[in-house]
Amino acid sequence: MFEKLRDKPIAASQERFDTIIGKTTQIFGRLVLHDSVRIDGKVIGNIETTKDNKVTVAIGATGEVSGDVTAHRVMVAGKVEGNIYASERVEFHKDSVVHGDISYGSIAVEHGARLLGLVIQNPAGAQNQNPSNEASNAIKTAAGR
Repeated sequence: MFEKLRDKPIAASQERFDTIIGKTTQIFGRLVLHDSVRIDGKVIGNIETTKDNKVTVAIGATGEVSGDVTAHRVMVAGKVEGNIYASERVEFHKDSVVHGDISYGSIAVEHGARLLGLVIQNPAGAQNQNPSNEASNAIKTAAGR
């Protein structure tokens, strides 16, 4: 029933990465992606993809992102300080650390991952919703407002 992520290391993904940001690289600014990327260095700024592209953002064990990540699929083995909006799937591998809200289509969390923030599944057909607004709407609905 449950798929073990530790048997599928982040590097062994079926995904093809056209861009790799190396361990010693630091990028300051907004990244707009048209192809998948693997981040082993540091990115300070938001990472965005176009809506129609099925782009994956993989953050390796040495990777760090300070900013929001918006993509079709997001895999985290490193650190993220910001919100994650994954329209299809988000994966958190062992020792990953995320401080921010997470919006996802499907989710996998390996034992040892640390998440601090709201974790909210996208409603059917919706993409890249803001988790804070969804939580607020859910609270209002539950309160009968």
